[in-house]
Amino acid sequence: TSSHTRIGILNNPSSKIKEDNTAVARGILTTFLTQNNRNLKSFLSKLSKEDTAKSLAAGTKITKLLVPGMDDKTFEKKYNTLGLDLIKTHQMFCQEVVKLLPGQMAVVSNGR
Repeated sequence: TSSHTRIGILNNPSSKIKEDNTAVARGILTTFLTQNNRNLKSFLSKLSKEDTAKSLAAGTKITKLLVPGMDDKTFEKKYNTLGLDLIKTHQMFCQEVVKLLPGQMAVVSNGR
């Protein structure tokens, strides 16, 4: 509810990291890196739905799910070159620094 609030996402998958099981995670990271706040919120809402995850798992290309107003060319270029190393780094941070078990969720806050 505040324009001064920031959000970030760290991935802590419980399974082996592969391209075919990280479409949603890569989509979220790519959206954070390439879109403005309005489009970010709209697309993240769409990506967080179970039907969207099922559709991506069934082979739907993520570019078919983009919302109007998104910079689709920038998104697609970044999504296709993002790689899995960033997700692996997130996983290491979650497990080594935050001490989470694989797949475990947490909220980390650093407020004033």
